[in-house]
Amino acid sequence: MRAFMHFTILALISTFSAHASETPPVNSAYGSIPVLVEPESRWIPIPRINEMTAVGWTADGAPVAAEGLKVSRFADGFIHPRWVYTLPNGDVLVAEASSLPLSNKGLVGAVMEHVMRNAGAVQETSPDRIVLLRDADGDGVAEKREIFLEGLLQPFGMALLDGHLYIANTNALVRVPYTDGDLTAAGPPETVAELPFRADDNGHWTRNVIAAPDGSRLFVTVGSISNIAEQGMDIEQGRAMIYAVNPATGTLTEYATGLRNPNGMGFAPGTNTLWTVVNERDGLGDDLPPDYLTSVKEGGFYGWPWAYWGRADHRFKAEEIPPGTIERTIRPDYALGGHTAALGLVFNDKPALGPQWQGGAFVGLHGSWNRREPSGYRVIYVPFTNGQPSGMPVDVLTGFLDAQSNAMGRPVGVDIAGDGALLVADDVGKVIWRVAPAMAQ
Repeated sequence: MRAFMHFTILALISTFSAHASETPPVNSAYGSIPVLVEPESRWIPIPRINEMTAVGWTADGAPVAAEGLKVSRFADGFIHPRWVYTLPNGDVLVAEASSLPLSNKGLVGAVMEHVMRNAGAVQETSPDRIVLLRDADGDGVAEKREIFLEGLLQPFGMALLDGHLYIANTNALVRVPYTDGDLTAAGPPETVAELPFRADDNGHWTRNVIAAPDGSRLFVTVGSISNIAEQGMDIEQGRAMIYAVNPATGTLTEYATGLRNPNGMGFAPGTNTLWTVVNERDGLGDDLPPDYLTSVKEGGFYGWPWAYWGRADHRFKAEEIPPGTIERTIRPDYALGGHTAALGLVFNDKPALGPQWQGGAFVGLHGSWNRREPSGYRVIYVPFTNGQPSGMPVDVLTGFLDAQSNAMGRPVGVDIAGDGALLVADDVGKVIWRVAPAMAQ
């Protein structure tokens, strides 16, 4: 009966979805000047659904690396590894956390939860811990593994600053003391700042944190609860933004707003400019609007929920949009494709991978579940010149889907290892991948 209901719901979604306008070339949804197609008109409140069932990797399975690179398992056997963070001594921290079932979901929420569970994104319990990996002999495989800290609440981003490791839980920014070489946290977490949180429906739960280059403040991401504030703006207070945090006092200041679901953050090499990747809204079509990579201007507004890419969302009546909203919406710098679910971001200024991979940004595209043809499911490289994107993205890791479009893995967080290799957290695959030059040992 449950299977029949599931099939019926998905069939209705497909039947009542309006026909898409002519599909543009896939590259048109990427880059500094993307083509913005016309939105679809769809009365049904559930986004298009195209499930990519999570199946995991075989024992010797792996994604495909770009020419001149090789991919190997740095460590595996995790429980939903979402984020990686390299410490100064080369140790690597892995945050294990997952989405949880909703306690107040309704029909739409029930369908969405089923889809996300099938895609490997929802689990009955979240592991809620950070694991430390150490490759002491430098062979590209972590031979030591320790539970660094547990008992957290859906931890995600991490940042080291002034002898403390800051951890972005879904409900608070916390910190623990850290001394070079520690295998476990030296003390219990101390709350630095409370973050917007709802136990019954926390929407986009991932929180990231990064320290400013001068260490004067931290930046923390908080996504929206809903797609386009369907439940009203009252429950969205304090959401869809990046905060600046004073590490001494824990004071939160709104740094940039109107960012539906910002995740990865980084500073372009040689600059003090903060960049982030953002997941845009659903329900407007396969290619609209593109997820994006953008520089973040202090005090800037990026449109959510009323506008995207400088364009009004037609699902709002004119009188529902605050005056001047469209005019003050900042257009993002770089499109990352429709519904690619850009999550991971790291800039690379190390030479180990080669000059073609230096100076720009690696981005982990977690992958779509709401598009006719799947998008994302890969790691890309965005070249930068003089602090700005300077070309189309280049594939770094592909092959996360099998021939039946099942997800063997889904890339999330990315970071640069101490030796300059690229590390990729694969939550569905339960692996931390290491990408290095093909000729390297």
